[in-house]
Amino acid sequence: MEGVIAKMRAPSDGFPRQSRREFLRQTAFVLAGAALGPAATIRGGAAESSSETARRTLVGSNIYGWGQYAQRDRRKLDVEEVISALRDTGYDYLENFLDAGRPEENGRFADQLRAKGLQPVSLYTGARLHDADTAKEAVATVLTAAKVCQQAGFSVLSCNPDPIGREKTDEELSTQAGALTDLGEGLNSLGMKLGVHQHMPAMANHAREFHYDFRHTKPEVVGWCYDVHWVWKGGVMPLDGLKEYGERVVTWHLRQSRDGIWWEDLDTGDIDYAAVAQYAKEHHLARRFSVELALEPGTKITRSVVENHRRSREFVRRVFES
Repeated sequence: MEGVIAKMRAPSDGFPRQSRREFLRQTAFVLAGAALGPAATIRGGAAESSSETARRTLVGSNIYGWGQYAQRDRRKLDVEEVISALRDTGYDYLENFLDAGRPEENGRFADQLRAKGLQPVSLYTGARLHDADTAKEAVATVLTAAKVCQQAGFSVLSCNPDPIGREKTDEELSTQAGALTDLGEGLNSLGMKLGVHQHMPAMANHAREFHYDFRHTKPEVVGWCYDVHWVWKGGVMPLDGLKEYGERVVTWHLRQSRDGIWWEDLDTGDIDYAAVAQYAKEHHLARRFSVELALEPGTKITRSVVENHRRSREFVRRVFES
């Protein structure tokens, strides 16, 4: 992570243009500062057992959307305020970015959560895993930080392998699959789980990278952070993805759109979350649900970020916990 925070300025219409990866780099220092249940019985162990599933439904929020709202409003993101708002609106955790450069800051973040009644559950990171010259070092760096994370109580690491501006070659994907295996095995040895996350680059060419990562790794080693909307946007329908890779799910990212444009809260829309929730329940999939509200040009904002998260928490309660 870079040692200098770049200034974040919203464009004239108030909507951020930056990607998640740019946001991660720019706010690394701003943001610095649940144990797993028994082994599952569903095809490889990435999912939780049915009794654990019923007992351990956790609902969190990802930091990314909060940062976008702060940028839109031209104010500094205050993680303490975010944690307080989540506590007051009924959430269990906040998913932050992994600080791989300063591992001790992940422990500090866990302390911030606990101080206000939330739990350390999951963290999010990128990693350069396709390059044979750097993949091993990248894995080692993440695992060094993960040791601190596990000791602090985190149980899942969501990893989105770095995109490179083009499709990765077969050789690069092979290297990446091997690195994901090394990372997953390392996390397993710590008592944590790896969940691979996808954005649009991994969904190009009929979701080639998306499928490759899963078809060349083992479910018990390489799990899935299922961002339902990104995968849907990439052309894989929600239930199709679950039928093929659902046993890998270790955590979820939940967002909604209407007519293809991100909606301001989690509600009815393009994604049939009722069907997703029913499948997750019937197949006893892991129940760590991270609401990830985000803005793009065309998103209509009519309420505050806190009110949108409150409404989204109620939606998860109605659809996924009923």
